[in-house]
Amino acid sequence: MTIYDVLPWLAGAGVVAFAVTHMQMGRGVGAAGWLFPAGLSVAFLIWSLWSIISVGPFGFWIEHTRNAWGNQIWFDLLLGIGAAWYLLVPKAKALGMNLSAWLLLILCTGCIGLMAMIARLNYLALQDPEKGRRLLA
Repeated sequence: MTIYDVLPWLAGAGVVAFAVTHMQMGRGVGAAGWLFPAGLSVAFLIWSLWSIISVGPFGFWIEHTRNAWGNQIWFDLLLGIGAAWYLLVPKAKALGMNLSAWLLLILCTGCIGLMAMIARLNYLALQDPEKGRRLLA
């Protein structure tokens, strides 16, 4: 088995563990609630840079246009980003975030930018505890 066989399983298990843990934690974000999405964004950026170095900057497009499953994965990613954007925009507006800049970052980097936006949103919400409680509850 190669690293490319193992990493998808580890990532899937990580998402399930995160989802179940987050579901049981209740509402709100802790004092360092921005660190986890920021760390994920950095880790995924590093992996993406490795992919760009080893395969090239447009390797993702080759994979997404290869066959029906590649198309399905592309559509799934777009739907996930769209759903997250839909949920984040009202909170980001309330915190004064520059939505145009964040949208550009997300369109250029996908979930790297999305996780960075979530980290920034959580960070800003924690700077104003009253507003943050209302937005992140």
